[in-house]
Amino acid sequence: MSLAAVILTVLASVAAMEFVAWSSHKYIMHGFGWAWHRDHHEPHGNLLEKNDLFALFGAAISIGMFALGSPLVMGVHAWEPGTWIGLGVLVYGVIYTLVHDGLVHQRYFRWVPKRGYAKRLVQAHKLHHATIGKEGGVSFGFVVARDPASLKRELREQRAKGIAVLREAVDER
Repeated sequence: MSLAAVILTVLASVAAMEFVAWSSHKYIMHGFGWAWHRDHHEPHGNLLEKNDLFALFGAAISIGMFALGSPLVMGVHAWEPGTWIGLGVLVYGVIYTLVHDGLVHQRYFRWVPKRGYAKRLVQAHKLHHATIGKEGGVSFGFVVARDPASLKRELREQRAKGIAVLREAVDER
């Protein structure tokens, strides 16, 4: 593969992972996977959460793609793009860890952004945590963040329709 094709494959894989993360967050973590994800939405003093187990699935996708692209594993049947897709998945995992766990939830470092896209990411994810329980909610992505004002309106509409139960801080605004 040419360098341009490699770079494009890695970047496309990173972008595609945001959709994979959004859909798995909305339909799996807030669906049948709620038993693992619940502790992420509830206050606790633990270093680790059951929710962290979901990272194993991302790691498995990355490892699987690296293996598919590896001549050491697949021999002559190795599919080179697999290596670069695996790298894209890995890069997304690093971004997710730094943005979601580090910036938003302050698990690894303390920095509260005062402006710009980083502030918008934090606000959007805090609004995701504004619901009580797995029903309803907004902002299921991790790197793409919509305008917080529109997310608040959407949450109020969900509350009015009986879809979501909101925490008091959001209810009052």
